[in-house]
Amino acid sequence: MGLLQAVILALVQGVTEFLPISSSAHLILVPYAADWPDQGLAFDVALNTATWLAVVLYFRADLARLARGFVRSIALKSLEGNASGRLAWMLLIATIPVAVAGLVAHDAVSNSLRSLTVIGWASILWGLLLYVSDKWSDKWADMWAGRRVDPADPGRVESGEVLEITWRTVIVVGFAQALALIPGTSRSGITITAGLFMGLNRTSAARFSFLLAVVVGALAGASEGVGLAGAATPIELQPLIVAFCVAFGSAYLTIHLFLQLISSVSMTPFVIYRVLLGLFLLSLA
Repeated sequence: MGLLQAVILALVQGVTEFLPISSSAHLILVPYAADWPDQGLAFDVALNTATWLAVVLYFRADLARLARGFVRSIALKSLEGNASGRLAWMLLIATIPVAVAGLVAHDAVSNSLRSLTVIGWASILWGLLLYVSDKWSDKWADMWAGRRVDPADPGRVESGEVLEITWRTVIVVGFAQALALIPGTSRSGITITAGLFMGLNRTSAARFSFLLAVVVGALAGASEGVGLAGAATPIELQPLIVAFCVAFGSAYLTIHLFLQLISSVSMTPFVIYRVLLGLFLLSLA
């Protein structure tokens, strides 16, 4: 693999992983358009590890509080007065559906659903649903909570307050996350969509989605690591290291800019992009 290919794929992964536009769609489309051979499992693991470390580093203070709250909940066998521990358990429980779905449907996803037709339709349909959830987000908030929820993010508890995320929201977002196994769906996109439908505002839905990415990424990384350990393929270190650094830096910057952007800009630009991307993919199918 050449350095140019490694850098381009790393940028694609880093930029698209946390935007609601599907990284899997782009990582299939770009090599297809450039007629590049499959980059191999080691390269995929490097990129996924880089973006996972980026989100871990970005939310390191939040994760430290969640870890302390989690340990405290186990030690005291209670979540009373422990907002961080409650959120930590919510993140773990919301991950169960996608973990089970991944075990059950891994072969189907890997072999049957990685077509341009599936990716194109998924990009369009889930993009339109994102538009609906965002456009009428106030209505969903009134429906579920009777009021607009606090814009404070779900992981920060300096003030002693935590965003009011209900167990109902956790269940809905958790099952929605399982749909992200369908290529073209976008894990961040579908979880943000579900969060908006359940009454969260954009910032809160995005931050909850990114905190979920820490747990899901750890599970996916462990699974890929096992697969890589059993593989006997040669590894090119130079493009791997360059790609890791590029993916890490671009992912960290994307998370920061996205969270800044959505406080004042709607999801419509991402929806338009998804629809255009989906139509383009369908034209190639």
